[in-house]
Amino acid sequence: MRTAYRVETVRAAETALMARLPEGALMQRAAAGLATACFSLLGKGRVYGARVVLLVGSGDNGGDALYAGARLARRGAGVTAVLLGDRAHEGGLAALRAAGGRVEADDPFEPLATADLVLDGITGIGGRGGLRPAAVPVARAARGSDAVVVAVDLPSGVDADTGEVAGEALRADVTVTFGTYKPGLLVDPARSYAGALRLVDIGLGDELPGVPDLEALQHQDVARLLPVPGAESDKYRRGVLGVVAGSARYPGAAVLAVEGALRGGAGAVRYVGPAADAVIARHPETLVHAGPPDRAGRVQAWVVGPGLGDDPGVAEVLASDVPVLVDADGLRGLDPSLVRARSAPTLLTPHAGEAAALLGASREEVEAGRLAAVRELAGRFGATVLLKGSTTLVCGAGPEGGAVRVNPTGTGWLATAGSGDVLSGLAGSLLAAGLRPVDAASCAAYLHGLAARRVSEGRGPVTAGEVAGALGGAWRDVTAGP
Repeated sequence: MRTAYRVETVRAAETALMARLPEGALMQRAAAGLATACFSLLGKGRVYGARVVLLVGSGDNGGDALYAGARLARRGAGVTAVLLGDRAHEGGLAALRAAGGRVEADDPFEPLATADLVLDGITGIGGRGGLRPAAVPVARAARGSDAVVVAVDLPSGVDADTGEVAGEALRADVTVTFGTYKPGLLVDPARSYAGALRLVDIGLGDELPGVPDLEALQHQDVARLLPVPGAESDKYRRGVLGVVAGSARYPGAAVLAVEGALRGGAGAVRYVGPAADAVIARHPETLVHAGPPDRAGRVQAWVVGPGLGDDPGVAEVLASDVPVLVDADGLRGLDPSLVRARSAPTLLTPHAGEAAALLGASREEVEAGRLAAVRELAGRFGATVLLKGSTTLVCGAGPEGGAVRVNPTGTGWLATAGSGDVLSGLAGSLLAAGLRPVDAASCAAYLHGLAARRVSEGRGPVTAGEVAGALGGAWRDVTAGP
């Protein structure tokens, strides 16, 4: 599992560790890891004679870059530092000069024109509000060069805590981060500036809290959470999911939600709505009922909302005493007090536009501040929230919600009609199987994204039905073990 911590927490951990280490040791650890990553990126035998430019700000990231540059210079690289702050780390500058590196005092653009590798040490994890105007043309020149751009700890200009990009930022090919991941490295829009991530262990592990601010599940984490039927399982032990979805205009939403549930391992699916004929034609094992939902029969969870149109009737489903997932049309005008009054858990699965409507904000505001949006929604509704998008986030309800989870799988090809309906059915099946809403949502997002990757690799566009069809393969990938 990847874990990420806020700047305040990282700073406190660094302070505690530095108190037990010789002066400067922590920076040297970071610089050594950074230099090793640069050796690897330049390639075996290509360090000697390589042209390296350091973009150096006035903070500790500039010091990390200077010390790493000194190590590169001692291996034969031609290293030039471009100073972009009102001061620079004195020890780092001395080390660079002693190793044969130089400082460019006149023209910062000349060394960038022929650079093989650029180290971005302009701002660190404490930076806010984008690059300063004086640094913008230099950053643009670095990005416009043929060099590999390596961010030191974090791309300059992005917010480490929120993932927001409030001004101009320098897009990296690789980010070498120290001690732990920072939330902004895992959450868009900042994530798209970070490139490939490399984590350097500098010994912070014992100083960091047990519960991170953000976490990203990996195969083994999802495999541990997924339900597996035993010898004595029946459809009720595996979980029966009720689905209230579809309309005369959108019968396909019902079909896709039901398919997501069946391929997600539901023991049975009870469908309530006007698209029964379409559902049965595609999935004859489905149990259909004309409604209302409370007369459809026993279920362990409900999904309500996909394709329901203008009269979703969510209140009837929320009146039940089992977990409920609300999606799509069911989210329109949803009353927070109705959700908060429930005795059973609720999972909301909005995309950015739906989240914006619930928050009274613009879609652009939600997409620019995803972490803030998902946390505010979870708090306002007292529900677990899965916020879909380029970075899908899951936030648990209340103070016991723990870390926000970020989904590391997925592809832009998932932005297609019906894929959210499949996700709702899949997450609903995991709710019915007894998973906590935060686990059901996280596992569903992971499998959904992995399935889309399986289908899209090598061919590009996918349909929602193809993603649903690939869920079994994604499940096998996750549970196959090493």
